Amino acid sequence: MSSIYIFSPSGAVRDRKAFKKGVSVLKALGHNVQVDPDALSSHERFAGNDETRLQAIDRACESGCDVALISRGGYGLTRLLPKLNYSKIKKAIRGGTKFVGFSDFTAFQLAVLSKTGEMTWSGPSVMDDLALDEPDDIMLGCLEDLLSAQVEGSGWALKKSALDSFLEQSHPKCSSALTLAKDAVLWGGNLSVLCSLIGTPYCPSIKGGVLFLEDTAEHPYRIERMLNQLLLTGILKDQKAILLGQFNRYALNAHDKGFNFSKVLAFLRSQIKTPVLTDLPFGHVPVKICLPVGQRVTLTRENNECFLLWPHNHH
Repeated sequence: MSSIYIFSPSGAVRDRKAFKKGVSVLKALGHNVQVDPDALSSHERFAGNDETRLQAIDRACESGCDVALISRGGYGLTRLLPKLNYSKIKKAIRGGTKFVGFSDFTAFQLAVLSKTGEMTWSGPSVMDDLALDEPDDIMLGCLEDLLSAQVEGSGWALKKSALDSFLEQSHPKCSSALTLAKDAVLWGGNLSVLCSLIGTPYCPSIKGGVLFLEDTAEHPYRIERMLNQLLLTGILKDQKAILLGQFNRYALNAHDKGFNFSKVLAFLRSQIKTPVLTDLPFGHVPVKICLPVGQRVTLTRENNECFLLWPHNHH
């Protein structure tokens, strides 16, 4: 049994019934769950005003829990970054607390990595994943592995078209087994949030890393514009590999005239030599693996399967 502290550092939780369902899922799995007293607070679009949410983060640090899990993303963390107690966060992580979340939580994760060098986890949130009518089994399995400290890596399958594009782009004559990155820092998260941090003290400067990205409700031209920003800053060419998760919940229109996400992907691959792999099961989707932000990893591909591996101690 693990101890889990649920807190709300970003958007307000509107559906309290669904929130309670998500909490009950964790309790049914046998975990000790503690809910922050302000987890259901509301101020405008936020889960309480800035000071309320800063205090919630402090309480998560002081809880001594195994996992500090966010209720949901949305927006709100970037405005808190200058006021976060990074020493307290570092102490909590060193004490064994794993901070878990995604989407807007990317701001917290990258700021912590930049300011302290400590590792956090990209993974599920209560409202996006655990509160679903039928939480995904793979997501639950990955979370359980994280809670039991058994996770040492993850893998996924490349779709046929993605595999062909990868081979044509980077390694047309390679063998079926290939190491793409070794001892490389895994980092990234939500593309929009990452772009909002470029040029600030809260964006880590990582070269030779493995960068993973996802986003939701962003039209392909907006995704390309943000990727182009990463291109122009030199961030993408400095990585050993780029992993693209899921980009969904957008609508094409007649004005696009065939411009879609595949065109964005083709443009990206035409601009850099860095391998760009797709189909990572991560993002605003039910099937979600857990990824250690700031951990040194090895990335390999064997036939149509990709594997991310990291040391058992997670440091």
